[in-house]
Amino acid sequence: MQKYIVVNQPEKWTVAIDHISVISSQDYLTNPKFSRLKKARIFNLCKDYSYQSKGYYVSLLAEARGHLAIPTVKNIVDLKTLKLVRIVSGEFDDVIQHHLKNIKSQEFTLSIYFGQNVAQKYKELSALFYRHFQMPFLRVKFNHTTKWNIQSIRAISENEIPEEHKESVRIFANQYFSKKRYDTPKLVKTDFDLAILVNPKDPAPPSNAKALKRFTEIAEKMNIYVEILEPKDLSRLSSFDALFIRQSTEVNNEAYAFARKAQKEGLAIIDYPDAILKCCNKVYMAEALENANIDTPKTCIVYKENRDTILEITGLPCVLKAPDSTFSFGVKKAKTVDEYNTLVTEMLKESDLIIAQEFCPSDYDWRIGIIDDKPFYACKYYMAKGHWQIYNWKAKNKNDQDGNADCLPIEEVPKKVLNMAIKSAKLMGKGLYGIDIKVVNNKPMVIEINDNPNIDFGVEDAYYGDAVYIEILSALKKRLDS
Repeated sequence: MQKYIVVNQPEKWTVAIDHISVISSQDYLTNPKFSRLKKARIFNLCKDYSYQSKGYYVSLLAEARGHLAIPTVKNIVDLKTLKLVRIVSGEFDDVIQHHLKNIKSQEFTLSIYFGQNVAQKYKELSALFYRHFQMPFLRVKFNHTTKWNIQSIRAISENEIPEEHKESVRIFANQYFSKKRYDTPKLVKTDFDLAILVNPKDPAPPSNAKALKRFTEIAEKMNIYVEILEPKDLSRLSSFDALFIRQSTEVNNEAYAFARKAQKEGLAIIDYPDAILKCCNKVYMAEALENANIDTPKTCIVYKENRDTILEITGLPCVLKAPDSTFSFGVKKAKTVDEYNTLVTEMLKESDLIIAQEFCPSDYDWRIGIIDDKPFYACKYYMAKGHWQIYNWKAKNKNDQDGNADCLPIEEVPKKVLNMAIKSAKLMGKGLYGIDIKVVNNKPMVIEINDNPNIDFGVEDAYYGDAVYIEILSALKKRLDS
């Protein structure tokens, strides 16, 4: 397997490692050579991992390409969630207190380089933080009140390493990069109490009140205790055995924090944090679908340097998507060159990369519900009245915000559509997905892979009824039993 160190500016990288190429983040993101590469381990040492920065996208696209990334996007997002950091660090509070007990000051900073500290006495503590957060360069600040507490934890760049540490860092780096395995925590499954996460303020909830009631009623018949949790109830999650997320999922909202905590504590989950990270980012999805040779509308990843060439591929009108757009939020249509330039300028202020897609009009989209690689419902979603999307959030009449839907037996779904949906879901791993597919000129094309698809009473269950709920609850049971 080929190994690459990815940095922002290779010419400024000072740690020489035998047999490992050092490349720029720009090269990795935009050079087709790397998107075609089948086996690679990517060590992402960019100076900035903030959401939608180049450092963030290096790890995201590495996963889309099937490359092994350190850190993963999951690791990056974990560091940004201080509440989650504190929950995780609480698991090894005893180790923290033991190792810092002889420090006389009220503050202490622990710098971790490839899982090690320059002082051997902090070896165990450094390794513990690395195993949980998988960051090559990490800095943890502690303060002391009645005991030692974590004040902050963040990834640092090479230029933040003190000069007197650099020789140790070089040694640690060579030890680190000579390893064949890199530890990651494993999931443990348990028993039968289910928390369903719902946000009462959700503008587009994935299940209506009647569907939540039906989930609860059927779960109880299957000997599963059910309780509805809200975002404020994160601290209560530990008392449950399984988590089913029924609020809109985004990388930066409570749903991800719940999923990550559930994963850390061994709960059965629908859906996993990986699914949220992958499906919530259109850049990842575009790259993954292309690598799997799954047809989509003509799609381009847009960045500052190539924005002027995009319309040669997509044509006009052109659909522009923010990387983390959901339920049609953050999805725009450019009808003219001026409109395209205005929208791209605005959207690139929020993210280093966005998506441009050929506009493919149709009367309806197929939505195929998949649970753990098995299709279990099929719908036709029609466009909102007088609009080009299923959702029209600007509609003056609330009844016109979304289009009608027909629920059909899976046997009536065209084979090409069904097979494409199953193949697409497998790219994301086991979980609950809604695959949106358009058929234009008899050609099916994937528009979206949704990690948190709607299960609404009277819509997705209109044909199969209670079987839809039973499939999802049975999938959670299987996770608990495995």
